[in-house]
Amino acid sequence: MSSNGFRVEHRYLELPESFFTRVQPSPLRDAKMVCFNHDLARELGFHSDNPAQWEKIGGGAELLEGMEPVAMKYTGHQFGMYNPDLGDGRGLLLWETVAPNGQRWDWHLKGAGMTPYSRSGDGRAVLRSTIREYLCSEAMHGLGIPTTRALFMVKAKDPVRRESIETAAALMRVAHSHIRFGHFEFAAHHQGPDTVKTLLEHVISLYFPELITLPETERHQRWLEAVVGRTARLIADWQTVGFCHGVMNSDNMSIIGDTFDYGPYAFMDDFDAGYICNHTDERGRYAYNRQPQMGFENCHYLARALLPVMGEDAVHEGLKHYESAYNTRFLQNMRNKLGLQQDDDSDMHLIMDTFSMLDEQKVDFTRFFRGLSTLYGRGHGPVRDLFTDRAIADAWLGRYEQRLEQETQAHDAREYAMGRVNPKYILRNYLAQQVILEAQNGDYQPLEQLLTVLKKPFDEQTQYEERYAALPPDWGKGMGISCSS
Repeated sequence: MSSNGFRVEHRYLELPESFFTRVQPSPLRDAKMVCFNHDLARELGFHSDNPAQWEKIGGGAELLEGMEPVAMKYTGHQFGMYNPDLGDGRGLLLWETVAPNGQRWDWHLKGAGMTPYSRSGDGRAVLRSTIREYLCSEAMHGLGIPTTRALFMVKAKDPVRRESIETAAALMRVAHSHIRFGHFEFAAHHQGPDTVKTLLEHVISLYFPELITLPETERHQRWLEAVVGRTARLIADWQTVGFCHGVMNSDNMSIIGDTFDYGPYAFMDDFDAGYICNHTDERGRYAYNRQPQMGFENCHYLARALLPVMGEDAVHEGLKHYESAYNTRFLQNMRNKLGLQQDDDSDMHLIMDTFSMLDEQKVDFTRFFRGLSTLYGRGHGPVRDLFTDRAIADAWLGRYEQRLEQETQAHDAREYAMGRVNPKYILRNYLAQQVILEAQNGDYQPLEQLLTVLKKPFDEQTQYEERYAALPPDWGKGMGISCSS
């Protein structure tokens, strides 16, 4: 490793000891590098000419000077029920580093073995789920959506039992913060108001430094508004690319508004407003169209944990920001996707009618909006061909083109701008499944190639065009993913 000067810290250890347990990783046998994220390494402030030198760290067999692994303690609401027994059951926070640009990063080794919070789990991760998390966190980053990142992953010879025997793996996940809504719930339910306040001030000083100098009451108020706003905007961003999280429990909600914990997830193929990507979510609690409401519910759990410190009026005031932040971001995102710069009161009707039509006709979400980005250049064909009933497509296109007449921007400028927000390439579940099967057979080249495509989802990558932008085969549509990672 060649470091260009990142600074090592471990500020999480400044919190009361109830928030963590010191745990050494359980080494994996003969860990081998699967994938190393050189671009991200540079962002963190180092480069590695030989990624294999990270294999022992990824496999839990070696620590660098300054690494003090801890399993974080938190609680949270899972599918609406409070669970006091949560915490890092298979991951360890190794250290925090500060990059040359001042950006703070947590390094978290996922799949590092058992901790006091493993409950009935074995503390391991498997290659399949590790690849899925690596792919999705990098795909989200490429789309410009706040997310945790993947620095590298290793696989090992240790067998891991899930529905069948699978290959063990570990992921070095990095994030600006690993603190979750569930940390505040733990403090409120089990530690008391002083600990809630300690955690609150810790989070503000590290991640919201612009608030530090404000008087306490205003500082706390503005912080809650910021967290609620970030959460609302994140979910509006998910909705506008057809992303479904699958496990929006409060322990999976980042305090800084990043997409966090990629278990069951999916980018939609054919649009289905009620799509459920997690086949263990039998009641559809986290269905696509319920995500905005679930985001608010999680903010409500956070607000309830803050009551002893902030009081009821301040907390209610903070929660009010959710709806306006969500609605403003969603409307702006959709106007951008449709290429609408001039405000018109009827736009929300057009947007909701568009969603209804996509739902009824089961139109491919990504291809539809990408097709709209080339109407002037390529005509109606790429959009019409997605519909079983072409007459419905024609009627909608007529209405849309009538709306475009109010626009003053030149066609080509508008379509260029639309092409920067309507991705050509998304991480379809079947694409992930294909590279997982290749990786399980020891071939990581397809994984690397898919990652290369997902880095630039808005570009016309002509060398990959058909293969990665094609409609999914019938077997690859609407795949349900379980939590068995």
